[in-house]
Amino acid sequence: MFINYSKVIFKKNMANKNIKYLIIGSGISGLSFANFIKSKDYLILERDSEPGGYCKTIKQDGFTWDYAGHFFHFRNTKIKDYIFKNIDQTNILKIRKNAKIYYKDRYINYPFQKNIHELPQNEFIDCLYDLFFKPNFKPRNFKEMVLTKFGKSICEKFLFPYNEKLYSKNLNDLNINAMDRFSPDVNLKEIIRNMKMPEENSYNSFFIYSRKGAIDFVNSLLKNVDKNKLILGEEVKSIDLNNKIAKTNKNIYKYQYLISSIPFINLLSLTEHSFNKKDFPYTKVLVFNLGFDEKTDLKIHWAYFSEKKFCFYRVGFYNNILKEKKMSLYVELGFSFDDDIDVDYWLNKVLRDLKKASIIQDHKLISHHFIIMDPAYVHIAKKSNVLFKKNNYRLITNNVYSIGRYGGWKYCSIEDNIIEGKKLAQIII
Repeated sequence: MFINYSKVIFKKNMANKNIKYLIIGSGISGLSFANFIKSKDYLILERDSEPGGYCKTIKQDGFTWDYAGHFFHFRNTKIKDYIFKNIDQTNILKIRKNAKIYYKDRYINYPFQKNIHELPQNEFIDCLYDLFFKPNFKPRNFKEMVLTKFGKSICEKFLFPYNEKLYSKNLNDLNINAMDRFSPDVNLKEIIRNMKMPEENSYNSFFIYSRKGAIDFVNSLLKNVDKNKLILGEEVKSIDLNNKIAKTNKNIYKYQYLISSIPFINLLSLTEHSFNKKDFPYTKVLVFNLGFDEKTDLKIHWAYFSEKKFCFYRVGFYNNILKEKKMSLYVELGFSFDDDIDVDYWLNKVLRDLKKASIIQDHKLISHHFIIMDPAYVHIAKKSNVLFKKNNYRLITNNVYSIGRYGGWKYCSIEDNIIEGKKLAQIII
């Protein structure tokens, strides 16, 4: 059962209406642009029956789940204050992250490269030696980049298998900056200091969440949007760049500026631009939200699984964040963009692998939900970068702006999306 948005007004009979700012998508990016544009002449089109994009929240059988694990890390104080002013602060939780890596039947602290002292002694020595004598050459891709940063052992024990699992792709095909700032760096001094004084001081050592789920942050942005200008259940079917006309399943709109937060390849298709989808590869992610009848003694917030014997790459524990009495999980599995996904097969496999990892024992599954994120992680590669820049320039020259994680075909945070929407609104005005 989804959160009720019955108060959102559906506009009808808007055929051939002139709109200055036509916004496609009511996720974080689209709503952020609408929040900061200094004009009342805008309209948001959303094909789904609810706003929020991948930040939707599900309430089911006493469990609170998001479409995927969305935890907020605000580095920009002004953005944080802007979002928080519309949220009941009693619902806000600020939590020190407790993330682990499941490695050879034990949990070690995240990130792997900073906590190699927790490995068996011989493996620790291998990692330390290879880090000290790491290869010295100019990397050409993501795989070579992490190898030159961390050495052979750290890469082969965790970084290579985990990222191959996440991306469902050969890491040689990814750009050096595929993960950008989201790949924690480390040096020998930090490793040695961390052996005596463990600390987690990465960019997201704390995270913020709401007792109501990620939708609370979406609702904060919605409070600054004219509900008469948010149209749900209306999907754009084609875009005429020359005449600046967007046709939907219900209406025709003439726009001056078009702001899109839908996946970039979907936007290209709407403009009837031919391209090979294989030139824009990405990872699909199957997310299972699982509710069980009993609690768990594990106190972690999420754990990473790099070993091939487990089908998932990450498992998160909502119950440890929301202090719930019954175990509530999200489980993520990565697939190539052209894979077919048999949900029932993978649910059974997930339950078997959760038992294999001793996360569930005699627990009974009493509620579940799934979502296929398509796309989930875009593959930042040389060819797709070139094609994105070329096609994005063509769109911009026609007053079409593609923003957000998927609109910009990049890897970024939710806060980044809010900032991007704000900056674009300031530039255009």
